[in-house]
Amino acid sequence: MSEHEATPVVILRPRMAMPFFNRHPWVFAGAISRLVGRPEPGDVVLVQSHEGRFVGRGLFNPASNIRVRLYRWGEEGELDEEFWRTQINSAIDLREQLVLRDDTTANRLISSESDGLSGLTVDRYGQWLLVQLTSLALAQRQQLLFDLLDDRLRPQGIWLRTEKGIGEAEGLDLTDGLVRGLAPPRPLMIQENGLAFVVDVAEGQKTGAFLDQRDNRRATASYCRGARVLDLFSYSGGFGVTAMALGGAASAICVDSSQSALDAGHRNAEANGVADRMQFVKSDVFKYLEAVKAGGEKFDVVVLDPPKMARRQAGVDQALRGYHSLNVLAASVLKRGGVLVTCSCSGRVSRDDFEMMLAQTSASTLRAIKVLEARGPAPDHPVSPNCPESGYLKCYICRVD
Repeated sequence: MSEHEATPVVILRPRMAMPFFNRHPWVFAGAISRLVGRPEPGDVVLVQSHEGRFVGRGLFNPASNIRVRLYRWGEEGELDEEFWRTQINSAIDLREQLVLRDDTTANRLISSESDGLSGLTVDRYGQWLLVQLTSLALAQRQQLLFDLLDDRLRPQGIWLRTEKGIGEAEGLDLTDGLVRGLAPPRPLMIQENGLAFVVDVAEGQKTGAFLDQRDNRRATASYCRGARVLDLFSYSGGFGVTAMALGGAASAICVDSSQSALDAGHRNAEANGVADRMQFVKSDVFKYLEAVKAGGEKFDVVVLDPPKMARRQAGVDQALRGYHSLNVLAASVLKRGGVLVTCSCSGRVSRDDFEMMLAQTSASTLRAIKVLEARGPAPDHPVSPNCPESGYLKCYICRVD
């Protein structure tokens, strides 16, 4: 029996195949007409258009709304060990071609869809690898993936991190913890742009730090000389500490709802010699801004880096209303001619959507907003034009008159 006869086939509904011919990797349940064969969770499947045209080869998950994740387009080639080795090596080769600053010791090595490895994220913190698996099928292949990473990079250890809600979304059961080698120290100290930052690989968000904002923190610092800075949704103080230690800000207030994040921020401020001019406030950001507005307090630079506000397309309109409210409040505590650094990590919110929100913020506040820099993630977090959701991070540095 040939492979095409033996391998289960996913038949798409009429007029649903174009995104996948264009190499979008996610085949949602609603795009599927029927199955030929009985694929088990994690099995390789072939995907065909309603007319019978071959689309690609992927991995099946009946428990997920992303029913198939595509990895190969064109009829040749298997999803075998050599394929995974080639994809992993290609992603790491790219990072080795990038010129990572000598004073930076943490970076993204594999960025899921952007590297053709949907469901696999790997970050390097010094001599340790932090791995996230957000696909049931790749979780089933985790030992092979760890072997390949070990063979290529020889890290001191590999630590597995899980993403909130992914167990339910993918029907997988994973536990955070050490999977290879030695456990990293807690906290683990890294360098970013020449500054010292602590990373808690066990409790920190994502894999411990938001490495995608690294270049944006440095860019923001260049606008902060002598400034009074307000860093909102500050997490471990990345923007605020960089503004102080690298940008020469006069003072900074970091606001977050997590005490553990603020404690990490204070340690980062101490490690970089700026703790005496920084404050760390535990508060809901909306409530904090309302109180500051009522008190008439003003800042030279305000940074907005909120968590993801839209996980599904149906939530985009509500997310944009939230971004609008947040940016209007931020503008109200910003001096005339001040700098607003406003970010979105919601992949479902497009740049056009976000820029329209900024235009509406300008109209609502009767203040001119001039975009000085429209930025994205650091280059070790590449964006795939085939998967627009991979361009999730938007960072706009604006002057507000």
